[in-house]
Amino acid sequence: MIRALLITCLLTQLVSAQAPAAGKDANLVQQLGQIYSGWRSAVVRKDAAAWQRFTSTTRLASIKNRLLSERRSFPNSFFDLPASPPTLSSLKALRVRVKGPTVKAVYFGKVDFGIGGKPSDNLLTISYVQERTGWKYDGSEFINLSALPDVRKQIQGGDYKYVDQPAFQPDGIVKKPPIVLTGAAKYIAKAYVFCPGREVKLLVNKISPHTFQNTKEAQIVLGGARDGNNEVQFTVKDIPGGDAKAPMTIRIYLMSQIEGTQPIKAFEYQVTDGKAPEKSGVQRFFITPEMTKNLR
Repeated sequence: MIRALLITCLLTQLVSAQAPAAGKDANLVQQLGQIYSGWRSAVVRKDAAAWQRFTSTTRLASIKNRLLSERRSFPNSFFDLPASPPTLSSLKALRVRVKGPTVKAVYFGKVDFGIGGKPSDNLLTISYVQERTGWKYDGSEFINLSALPDVRKQIQGGDYKYVDQPAFQPDGIVKKPPIVLTGAAKYIAKAYVFCPGREVKLLVNKISPHTFQNTKEAQIVLGGARDGNNEVQFTVKDIPGGDAKAPMTIRIYLMSQIEGTQPIKAFEYQVTDGKAPEKSGVQRFFITPEMTKNLR
């Protein structure tokens, strides 16, 4: 993440739903709602051209990277979604904050993804970035409050302090993807890490960065794996309060496009219980013709 030196000088504006916003603030709130509605309509209609107009350049690049790394088409594969984006018509805007070229808008209410059932009151955060042609949709996050019933009651009662935390505020930074792929990956690959009590950072083939913190998770490798030589750079850091003697595993799997075919473990770095991992290192793995016979 690259932090601009002048962040502290950028103006932070707060628009609360409890009082009517005036002037340019009210215009901005209305404009952002129109942008999201246009973006949502394009997604529902599967209108690739309109979707790209409403979406930020950095987000488009990130989506393109992921789809091509999964050997899927861009932009058409984006519309293979399990649910529809929720409408804002039934939601209440709690906070809309601007910091430099970034905005975060926080909504509360019955967030409905159109999959049936009876939606309950939850939070939806929408991010925007400002580009040369205006504000663009830059992603959203759904926060299910089922495990936080007290927070849900607070918000229902008009106490919005929960959404005043830093996680709900823009940082003024336009994040850019490390690369922009131009073609599909040769082989689909995933980085798997099991790291209780630790933070593990990977860089695969010098283009695919990954961060894992106290988790068991798999992430798609940008650009996939290549024939022959591949590289994994890693760093390991203990998390305060974690078990420094816990086991740890780093793996790279090759994912087959043939239904029913199991992933192939192409790389493994493992630390057994009681041993300390290397703090950093560079290791290599090789993709042979024999390994790729059943990948697609």
